[in-house]
Amino acid sequence: MPPPRRRRRLSWRLLGVFALLIAAFVFLLAEGLGSSLDYFDTIDQALAHRASLGTQTFRLEGTVVPGTIRATSSGSDFSICQGPNVVDVTNTGSPPQLFQARIPVVVVGHFTSPTSTRFVSNTIMVKHSANYSAQYPGRVAKATGAVC
Repeated sequence: MPPPRRRRRLSWRLLGVFALLIAAFVFLLAEGLGSSLDYFDTIDQALAHRASLGTQTFRLEGTVVPGTIRATSSGSDFSICQGPNVVDVTNTGSPPQLFQARIPVVVVGHFTSPTSTRFVSNTIMVKHSANYSAQYPGRVAKATGAVC
């Protein structure tokens, strides 16, 4: 009579290793997706949370206020707005070619202090879609709600 066949049972250690690998995979997936999201604060949001934002770097979206763009030796100064709220921006570096008044932009930087409306930026990103055309100036008003 042949010896009885032993059933192969998964050991608790092997199950633990698989559980750990699955947990690590889920964690890496969540971290990767979370850090790849590209978001920004509106001016209203940033001003409402200015104290908690402090001087940490974040992205701020607004519309360039007409008549406020001024070239400086290190870049440019201008204002952006959302409705009645205005933030003054000091940017270092060259603005993009499409940068002009009345267009939505996203600036990357920080407030100079938790109580200031002065925003120091090192990057300006012009918001436009692939089908942007200067022949539709009303798009800016529709996209932001109002042109400042």
